[in-house]
Amino acid sequence: MDGPELTSTENPGIDADTISTLRLAMLPGIGPRTLTALIDALGSPQQVLDADPGRLAVVPGVGPKLIHTIRTASHHVDTDSIVQWCRDHDCDLLRKGHRGYPRPLEDLHDAPPILFARGRLTDADELAVAIVGTRHATAYGTRQADRLAYGLAKAGVTVVSGMARGIDAAAHEGALSAGGRTIAVLGGGLGKIYPPEHVGLADAIAADGAVISEYAPDAKPRGGMFPQRNRIIAALSLATLVIEAPDRSGSLITARLAGELGRDVLALPGAVTSRASRGANQLIRDGATLVQTVDDVLESLGPMARSVQTDDGHEVRNPAELKLNELERTVLESVDASPTLIDQVIARSGLPAHQVMATISVLEIRHLIRRQSGQYVIRI
Repeated sequence: MDGPELTSTENPGIDADTISTLRLAMLPGIGPRTLTALIDALGSPQQVLDADPGRLAVVPGVGPKLIHTIRTASHHVDTDSIVQWCRDHDCDLLRKGHRGYPRPLEDLHDAPPILFARGRLTDADELAVAIVGTRHATAYGTRQADRLAYGLAKAGVTVVSGMARGIDAAAHEGALSAGGRTIAVLGGGLGKIYPPEHVGLADAIAADGAVISEYAPDAKPRGGMFPQRNRIIAALSLATLVIEAPDRSGSLITARLAGELGRDVLALPGAVTSRASRGANQLIRDGATLVQTVDDVLESLGPMARSVQTDDGHEVRNPAELKLNELERTVLESVDASPTLIDQVIARSGLPAHQVMATISVLEIRHLIRRQSGQYVIRI
């Protein structure tokens, strides 16, 4: 990472590259892929803004109209007003590749170059599951979304959703009622909360999690913005759980994007007579993992690419570890990622040998450790 990242809530000054990136990212007609191509070709955001038309024209996807927009960028984007809004509303500007930007989004080919964030994102948020579904949820759907979000949040999982009516709202509320963390990804600007009745919910989420958007604070939500934000929901999460989605639901877009990113796709079954559950039931038919309980969700998640330290100080490498009791956790944390003598595990744990041996068997069954050549175990 190059240079310190100064966010608007930490310091009145924001580094010049962030301002230049902000100006480019907010320009009409420039998407994340085109902006990345421009910076790769020309070296830095400011060099893009300073480039002559000939140099801009050699970048794929950049035509005369976009060249004119870039050359007159200061006429299109008032970065001073955006920064001032962020200061006034305790909103951080997070730049891709710099401190505070969510690492899982780096998996996206079109990761947002700039994110606006109210609240706080933490490393522990990499242990996240998205819960999405229809805006026109049934009583069954909202109950299940609330129940599963509550249980996941209690277990230490961050719940990600889109703060829409229906399933999304129930998921956020379930996580909040558990005293857990939740992240809302908006399909509009942070200053244009939609639906408007969720202003209070947004404040509650920001107090115990984060509300984020790739759009300028004053951007009114439009239809095309919601499918676009779904890629962020999918990328932030280890898995996407669909609860009630009709045939053409945007939640199915999120599920498809999750699958394309190599994330797990989960679905809660619904009545075969319910239109609201057709999409979720079809996902199961097509290979999504059927889940009914929080344990089902945790068991479906494989080992993580990177270990994550939870808020209670434990290092988690596999979400299934969240189900462990204190005895099991003690034994697991006594096992290294390299072959470890069982006698060492007994000594480190301070537990009787017979308890350690029995617990090792349980951890093997849960695929958290593997026995090697009789006297050695290794953490998976």
